[in-house]
Amino acid sequence: MTKADIVTEIAKSTGIDKADVLKTIESFMEIVKDSLANDKNVYLRGFGSFIVKTRSQKTARNISKNTTIIIPEHKIPAFKPAKVFMEDVKK
Repeated sequence: MTKADIVTEIAKSTGIDKADVLKTIESFMEIVKDSLANDKNVYLRGFGSFIVKTRSQKTARNISKNTTIIIPEHKIPAFKPAKVFMEDVKK
């Protein structure tokens, strides 16, 4: 399902204009992205949490050059689904 599909489904079920739904969804995604960029997790009860995880430093190898590099500790975005969400998906 794409963003356009989601917009269409929400517009059908609510009767709100597609342009307004699109603007709302894009605003939501921007707020989530900005929050995670500022190390603030986003919790949506009954759905899940958008969180920032920290990956620890690790050593990697470039096989073609036969060299070793160190990848520094860094942060990545992640999604942790709520229990209710998981139960609905497992059915």
